[in-house]
Amino acid sequence: MRPAEVLKKMRELRESWRKQGFSYTMEQQKEYDRLLKLRRERVAYFYKNGLVAKSGVKKEVEINKEKTQKS
Repeated sequence: MRPAEVLKKMRELRESWRKQGFSYTMEQQKEYDRLLKLRRERVAYFYKNGLVAKSGVKKEVEINKEKTQKS
């Protein structure tokens, strides 16, 4: 299942959750748990491979360049 499809299906399940008085049926809960697991695996993959943007963090090489330019 593609990442966009996972997010879309999760959004649909959350919408039905609201309409059903904030409770899932057993099947819906199993499906939501499965999708949540897929999503968490995908996010963990991005963190593991350094594909997540981290604002305010400079690479060590850039810091060393700045220090040498100031000297």
